[in-house]
Amino acid sequence: HGDILKIKMPRMHSHCSECNYTFEKEPGYFVGSMYVSYALAVAELMAVFIALAYFLNVYLIMVIMLVILLLLSFFNFRYSRIIWIYIFQS
Repeated sequence: HGDILKIKMPRMHSHCSECNYTFEKEPGYFVGSMYVSYALAVAELMAVFIALAYFLNVYLIMVIMLVILLLLSFFNFRYSRIIWIYIFQS
């Protein structure tokens, strides 16, 4: 089947099922969460680089960092939006 390797972006509900909180207050509300996602990615990759800098060469570290960046992209997508909501929650 071609569906085995199908990767989908995480979906987000429009309202919280517990408290009925509206997640997207206006169109483009989560555009700013891209900055949070960038900060998360930089922090993760800096930690990987520092942890591996004494053991491996730079090229191998870059490959490992790219793989980690791809694997954590869905985590960063979700948690950057969560952090963004908490920053502007009233």
